[in-house]
Amino acid sequence: MPVSSPCIGICRIDPKAGLCEGCARSLAEIAAWSSLSESERRQIMALLAGRSASTREAGR
Repeated sequence: MPVSSPCIGICRIDPKAGLCEGCARSLAEIAAWSSLSESERRQIMALLAGRSASTREAGR
C-alpha cells in the first residue's frame, strides 16, 4: 500500500516560516513522515492547505 505524501518535489525550506515551500510541512514533520501512521499523516495533510495560504499572505 503506497504511503500518502503531500510532496510535490519542490523541496525548499522557507527560512522565515520554517516550512517547505512545496508541501508546507515542517522539517520535523518531514523527518518523521515515514514513521507516522496513515492516520497521523492524514491529520497533518488536513492542516497543510491552511498553512500554505497563511504563508502566502504573510509574504505579501
